[in-house]
Amino acid sequence: MNPDIFCFADYPCHTVVTDILKAPPEDDNREIATWKSLDLIETLLRLSELGQYEQVKQLFNFPIKHCPDMLVLALLQINPTWHTLRHELISTLMPIFLGNHPNSAIILHYAWHGQGQSPSIRQLIMHAMAEWYMRGEQYDQAKLSRILDVAQDLKALSMLLNGTPFAFVIDLAALASRREYLKLDKWLTDKIREHGEPFIQACVTFLKRRCPSIMGGLAPEKEQPKSAQLPPETLATMLACLQACAGSVSQELSETILTMVANCGNVMNKARQPPPGVMPKVRAPSTSSIETMSPVQIDPLSGMASLTIGGSAASLTPSMQGFTTNLSSAFNTPQSPAKAFPPLSTPNQTTPFSGISGLPSQLPGSLGTGSLSGMGTGGLALPTVNTDPFGQRKMSTSGLNPQTFQQSKMKPSDLSQVWPEANQHFSKEIDDEANSYFQRIYNHPPHPTMSVDEVLEMLQRFKDSSIKREREVFNCMLRNLFEEYRFFPQYPDKELHITACLFGGIIEKGLVTYMALGLALRYVLEALRKPFDSKMYYFGIAALDRFKNRLKDYPQYCQHLASIGHFLQFPHHLQEYIEYGQQSRDPPVKMQGSITTPGSIALAQAQAQAQAQNKTPLTRQVSAIVTTSTTTTVTKATTVTRPSGVSFKKDVPPSINTTNIETLLVATDQAERIVEPPENIQEKVAFIFNNLSQSNMTQKVEELKETVKDEFMPWVSQYLVMKRVSIEPNFHSLYSNFMDTLKNSEFNKMVLTETYRNIKVLLTSDKAAANFSDRSLLKNLGHWLGMITLAKNKPILHIDLDVKSLLLEAYVKGQQEMLYVVPFVAKVLESSVRSMVFRPPNPWTMAIMNVLAELHQEHDLKLNLKFEIEVLCKNLALDINDLKPGTLLKDKEKLTNLEEQLSAPKRESKIPEELPVVVTTAAPVTPATTTTCTSTVPPQPQFSYHDINVYSLAALAPHITVNPNIPLFQAHPQLKSYVRQAIERAVQELVHPVVDRSIKIAMTTCEQIVRKDFALDSEESRMRVAAHHMMRNLTAGMAMITCREPLLMSIATNLKNNFATALRTASPQQREMMEQAAAQIAQDNCELACCFIQKTAVEKAGPEMDKRLATEFELRKHARQEGRRYCDPVVLTYQAERMPEQIRLKVGGVDPKQLAVYEEFARNIPGFLPSNDISQPTGFLAKPMQQAWATDDIAQIYDKCITELEQHLHAIPPTLAMNPQTQALRNLLEAVVMARNSRDAIAALGLLQKAVEGLLDATSGADPDLLLRYRECHLLVLKALQDGRAYGSQWCNNKITRCLIECRDEYKYNVDAVELLIRHHLVNMQQYDIHLAQSMENGLNYMAVAFAMQLVKFLLVDERSISHVTEADLFNTIETLMRISAHSRGNAPEGLPQLMDLLRANYEAMMDRAHGGPNFMMHSGISQASEYDDPPGLREKAEYLLREWVNLYHSAAAGRDSTKAFSAFVGQGILKTDDLITRFFRLCTEMCVEISYRAQQEQQHNPTANPTMIRAKCYHNLDAFVRLIALLVKHSGEATNTVTKINLLNKVLGIVVGVLLQDHEVRQSEFQQLPYHRIFIMLLLELNAPEHVLETINFQTLTAFCNTFHILRPTKAPGFVYAWLELISHRIFIARMLAHTPQQKGWPMYAQLLIDLFKFLAPYLRNVELTKPMQILYKGTLRVLLVLLHDFPEFLCDYHYGFCDVIPPNCIQLRNLILSAFPRNMRLPDPFTPNLKVDMLSEINIAPRILTNFTGVMPPQFKKDLDSYLKTRSPVTFLSELRSNLQVSNEPGNRYNIQLINALVLYVGTQAIAHIHNKGSTPSMSTITHSAHMDIFQNLAVDLDTEGRYLFLNAIANQLRYPNSHTHYFSCTMLYLFAEANTEAIQEQITRVLLERLIVNRPHPWGLLITFIELIKNPAFKFWNHEFVHCAPEIEKLFQSVAQCCMGQKQAQQVMEGTGAS
Repeated sequence: MNPDIFCFADYPCHTVVTDILKAPPEDDNREIATWKSLDLIETLLRLSELGQYEQVKQLFNFPIKHCPDMLVLALLQINPTWHTLRHELISTLMPIFLGNHPNSAIILHYAWHGQGQSPSIRQLIMHAMAEWYMRGEQYDQAKLSRILDVAQDLKALSMLLNGTPFAFVIDLAALASRREYLKLDKWLTDKIREHGEPFIQACVTFLKRRCPSIMGGLAPEKEQPKSAQLPPETLATMLACLQACAGSVSQELSETILTMVANCGNVMNKARQPPPGVMPKVRAPSTSSIETMSPVQIDPLSGMASLTIGGSAASLTPSMQGFTTNLSSAFNTPQSPAKAFPPLSTPNQTTPFSGISGLPSQLPGSLGTGSLSGMGTGGLALPTVNTDPFGQRKMSTSGLNPQTFQQSKMKPSDLSQVWPEANQHFSKEIDDEANSYFQRIYNHPPHPTMSVDEVLEMLQRFKDSSIKREREVFNCMLRNLFEEYRFFPQYPDKELHITACLFGGIIEKGLVTYMALGLALRYVLEALRKPFDSKMYYFGIAALDRFKNRLKDYPQYCQHLASIGHFLQFPHHLQEYIEYGQQSRDPPVKMQGSITTPGSIALAQAQAQAQAQNKTPLTRQVSAIVTTSTTTTVTKATTVTRPSGVSFKKDVPPSINTTNIETLLVATDQAERIVEPPENIQEKVAFIFNNLSQSNMTQKVEELKETVKDEFMPWVSQYLVMKRVSIEPNFHSLYSNFMDTLKNSEFNKMVLTETYRNIKVLLTSDKAAANFSDRSLLKNLGHWLGMITLAKNKPILHIDLDVKSLLLEAYVKGQQEMLYVVPFVAKVLESSVRSMVFRPPNPWTMAIMNVLAELHQEHDLKLNLKFEIEVLCKNLALDINDLKPGTLLKDKEKLTNLEEQLSAPKRESKIPEELPVVVTTAAPVTPATTTTCTSTVPPQPQFSYHDINVYSLAALAPHITVNPNIPLFQAHPQLKSYVRQAIERAVQELVHPVVDRSIKIAMTTCEQIVRKDFALDSEESRMRVAAHHMMRNLTAGMAMITCREPLLMSIATNLKNNFATALRTASPQQREMMEQAAAQIAQDNCELACCFIQKTAVEKAGPEMDKRLATEFELRKHARQEGRRYCDPVVLTYQAERMPEQIRLKVGGVDPKQLAVYEEFARNIPGFLPSNDISQPTGFLAKPMQQAWATDDIAQIYDKCITELEQHLHAIPPTLAMNPQTQALRNLLEAVVMARNSRDAIAALGLLQKAVEGLLDATSGADPDLLLRYRECHLLVLKALQDGRAYGSQWCNNKITRCLIECRDEYKYNVDAVELLIRHHLVNMQQYDIHLAQSMENGLNYMAVAFAMQLVKFLLVDERSISHVTEADLFNTIETLMRISAHSRGNAPEGLPQLMDLLRANYEAMMDRAHGGPNFMMHSGISQASEYDDPPGLREKAEYLLREWVNLYHSAAAGRDSTKAFSAFVGQGILKTDDLITRFFRLCTEMCVEISYRAQQEQQHNPTANPTMIRAKCYHNLDAFVRLIALLVKHSGEATNTVTKINLLNKVLGIVVGVLLQDHEVRQSEFQQLPYHRIFIMLLLELNAPEHVLETINFQTLTAFCNTFHILRPTKAPGFVYAWLELISHRIFIARMLAHTPQQKGWPMYAQLLIDLFKFLAPYLRNVELTKPMQILYKGTLRVLLVLLHDFPEFLCDYHYGFCDVIPPNCIQLRNLILSAFPRNMRLPDPFTPNLKVDMLSEINIAPRILTNFTGVMPPQFKKDLDSYLKTRSPVTFLSELRSNLQVSNEPGNRYNIQLINALVLYVGTQAIAHIHNKGSTPSMSTITHSAHMDIFQNLAVDLDTEGRYLFLNAIANQLRYPNSHTHYFSCTMLYLFAEANTEAIQEQITRVLLERLIVNRPHPWGLLITFIELIKNPAFKFWNHEFVHCAPEIEKLFQSVAQCCMGQKQAQQVMEGTGAS
């Protein structure tokens, strides 16, 4: 039927309401109009239910196609009773609107939220979404993204995520979590809990689909598209959740999950690098998905049930809480280690790196010699010879094909779980940088090298660096090192040794944690399990030695180490560390044994070789990698270095100091002297022993025989025993073998006799408590004695040493003697195990063992001695329980008749039992032992609750106790100062985690119980007080048990570290004293620290509790207001029905018995003394509080204030109770209480005045702690009043400022107090500034001037400058001070001129300070921008006007340049007064900025949006606003009156700047530069249009913009820097500033802006920290300079000095750009012209123009002395003091005042030129000599160190520019200094300075080229004869190529050969 003839819509019917549609249906299409009839659709639906379903459905095809929007509306608007077809149609239609239909948003919104829609519609929509997504091909992510956006818009996400099918829901949740709409781990956990296995199955299926390779197969043939790949963090989170519940699902599913977890590494390694910002920088423990995976892999050491690293399972953070039910299963099913980590020892035949096998042969035998010493700093990076074991295969797996890995069964990927950050593939440059550091570790000089310690230090820095690149390098290096592990067995010895040190160092320095640490430890364990003497075994030993001090933290690990078969062959000191480590302790004697491994020997030899070849001492001491044992021979200290293994920490002295052989030397002097050989022989002997090793044994024996005659052999034996054996226990077997090889029985006897002699010396020495080194010597000699007697089957004769009676004698004489004798005997007997004769059950040995066993049973025997005996038994394979201890010790008879072998001690023989433990303690009390003792007894509280003040850590100080009898402090009283900081630091580290945890746990319990107890009590005040008491009690208890132990440990550790740094080279005695002191102080102050943390927690807990119970309180208040009593009806019925009478709650107050519990809570706070406070009588909870005290907000604020003040008062020590400041605080408290009771503004104002005056009145004469507290309290009151719920900051700040202005003169000028108020944002700066300026009375009020100077210095100059105060805030004050300084000529207040100079230098480089002029306008604009007290309604009006204006501006009728629109707008009258104008502009700027932020947020939420459109949206308003400003500026005032125009412009610019700075401070990293950039750039263009009215004010306009840009300089607003650079480099701005402004008036201002830019860049360039953002900025800067060089070279010429002054010395190219500039009217002669006569050039005598005032930086006295010296060569001391005048610090790299050096060089040079001209000649090599000027230069060249000389030569080179008199003079000077140099180092440095400027890209300054060409060409300088030219082939090549560039090949050849260059 033709719709034109009949159309339903033409007849009366209910039509579809379509007016909500954005794009309405076509009205004129009659076919569509038909479907407007609701009746038609209703009828059709009814028909469909009566059997006509299919036909009716086909009828609907037309509207579905042509007007789906109308049809949906119709279906939703009819009254539905028919479902089927309606549902089907809606389902069919929905996908159309999920696509991009113009009406989609409206339709979806209507369907979802419309009135009267049944819930089933929502179900339909959700179902349709799932259908639409899952039906598509390969689950299209774009569709999913669209669904997520729709769901967010409809606020339907949570509903969708609760739906089905799971497959769709999981996909959606994964995407939502990536956009941070939900926390995936929590959602998954909830879903798993709700749906169980089906949901888990769905997750598994989802992972198989989205990440096929997770099942371990090969990757699919065709790679998934980027969008379809699952990001690694989503994958990790899902696997973590699945893994947690793997134990509670079916076997098959569980296996699948575990397979996925095991394969996850491969996938994540291949995963793409996450886009920036997706992975959080530092993961909070609760969100870390990788850490939640740790339960399986935390057991890297096979067989260890729980490797809890560091002794506590802290790694399983709350992130596991969701999975409590299944946790146990996840832990208890023992995972095979293979699943968690790859098999390490797989023989790797299919090694992907074929290059490795030939590696050792590729290491060059000898390396290049010679080095460029002068080029050390930042000069040339020389190509290095490849000696690193990674050279063949660069360390990254990126190039490996997966198949290779499949065959080798090696999963490199497992490292990805260890470093979630390392799953990324690092960029090439990161990888290269990482490898370059490795390269340096393996290099030898002269190639760039780094020691292991330096690398570790660098890694430590990189790890926590804020620079992303450095963190990436850190991750890359660690990952590479770990991935390299499997190739270690193929490394050469030396490289392997270095790698071991690095590997151990990484563990020692704690650079890895969690799983990575587990893996590292496991690698070392694996290595140590390899056969003794194998390569990897030595790797393990060297690494273990490096981190031995950490072993005490891993007791379980030590057990594993100790169970290794060849454990007893480990170096002795490591065995000790491991044995003690099992008990979490350090060995009592920290032996610094050195270890010898093939690698360490190879390393030492390589270094010795390098030294020998270089003939120059290595700059980096060998000791960086080798512990240097320094050996002093008897006659004279000849120091010999012995390569003995691994590097220890830098502060450990060489091993000779650990055991001090003083005792032996003294004893020897007294004994008969032995014939000493001549000194040269002594040295040879020392050398032989130094270099002795198993490999060169026979050779060394021969050497000894040749060197030493028989008569000197006794001396050798003495040397061997005293100087070697006694202090080098690790080389005993080496020396024993040496004696065997020597086969000289006489010598053997001598050695034995000497050994006995020394043993006796030690046994009879004084055994004072801390004579630690004698005990070590004795142990070492015991070990040696056993080795040369028992081990060789020779007896120890009774006449030489009676071992058994020695033990008995020691027992009689007491603890000290036992400490000597027992370890000694144990060491002697240790060797019996190697003897055929003396091994047990030899009766002699067993007799001694039985005595030891008897000693072992003594109950008061020291633990470490028992331990010695147990270890000995273990070594001899005896069980201590099988020994037969006799009763010798009880045999009084025998004991009295002993023959003395120990000298008689200096006190009674047996130590009485009663003495305190401390006296008998010789071994230090290690914290581990003390804590175990103390933790059994509950500590006694020492403090009452009010004693401790928790407002700042400083409050701990008065309570810290330091026992005066601690030996360490008696010896070193200065160390006491470290105690306080150690305790404060320990508290600071623990306070936050402990407080949060305690409150969290206590809160839940407390809330439940209080709610239950007080459910029927209508008094909220009672409930609140009870809750507080209980909360206090529980929180304190919780905090106490959490923090005691860690505090003890932490304080002790901090103290030990502090002491160690203070006493760098501590002796063993001092170390022991340190240990003891640390333990004791920790013990004494743990209680205090604990109380501080508890009280902090308690104070925080109260308010938290109030928040929790707020609704309860409100309900009760509400009931009271309605006049009824509150009671909880649910509880009431429950209590009545279920509870027995005795314990039932009654309506009304709580039963007194129950209250008593809460009162007890209040009285006894755990950890504090019980309080019997009179203020808390029994039953104080029972009385309801008086009604008058309704707790509204203000009252609450006052109450908090009162309690805090009371606490402060309680904390004041009683001695200060009568102090006037304490009295004042009491008065303040009373004032607060009064204000609280009256609660009106008048009382508040009184309180405020009291607080301000109190602060001003505070003098510093009082007790410093009290003063601190006093200020704290006053600030506390002011802050309380300033609170938004009280009187707000507006009111408060104005009133405080008024007080400051009106208070009495005698304390008005308290600068500390005023600064304190300003720092805390309590002062209205604008008012105060005006007042201060007026009060100076133009300099007549001297007090005010002095005060203003101090304040300005405090706020703007000093280091502690406050970021929110800018020069604009003190504009008037500075203005007045400048005026006073200018007018007072000579008698200005002291220091004022200097202060003003400082200010000018810092701020006002371009400010023409006209009174009330434009500058004033700008600054007032800036300060007014931060004020918010607008009259009511103004904001709305401004918004309306701005909207009006924007519409006018964009309308067609606006007229050219919007002039018509403007006149319409001005008629509105908002711009009547200055104040209104200011406010209007501020509000408009804020609104425009706000709009732009909103638009940019929109883009973040909707990434598909077109950025250009969004920008256009922002510009729509901004451009209109700018046009309005421009029109106002043009039309303000009379046409000819330029002043008002400029003032208005400055005001507006000031306002925009103020808004920008405020915004920058508040938003910080969220700050957007776009709106401000647009305002400035458009305004600049508008105001530089070619119109007459604008031309007249052009210079002032530009000045205003310059001032604006200067105030916004990058150091002040770093977030604006890119826009800023774009503004100052805009072509219009540059052209106007440098070309169009007459008389070059714009030049100085533009120069200042460039200096601002260089100053900002300088620190980054100096430290070469070029992160991506800095690189962009640097490139931009180079471009600006290139433009200037091309178009305005004269500008660069004139200001070159100022620019070079702020550019760091290492920015060679940047500086060359500036120095290459030459005037455009000059033709430069070609520097390469043969025989160019420079002095004949016409320009060469013309001085260049230098527009920087360079003498300004010279201190006046210095300048005076300099001028005097140049004229008369007096004062004579000038030259000798010159260096100290230039030097400012001793910090390398910052030693000198560079500005002063630059100024000095240029000034002396210009004076010299003038001097030469005055004599009628011109500068040349002959005329510049022998003058005062040249004396200064020569003195500098010789006297300065390398750094200073480099800066000095740079200053000269900075003057080598285009042809002019300066260039000529300084070129001659440079050549003269070269010719006259007294060392080659100076010549080398001159060459370096010239060369480094020439080898960068062009342009090169002309003067530089002619100087260098002259230097290499003129035979007089003998350049080619110098050694540094030929020190290395690369250098030689470099010079040759430069020479060829400069002179052409042929001439260069002649010059080089002609001078006889070799």
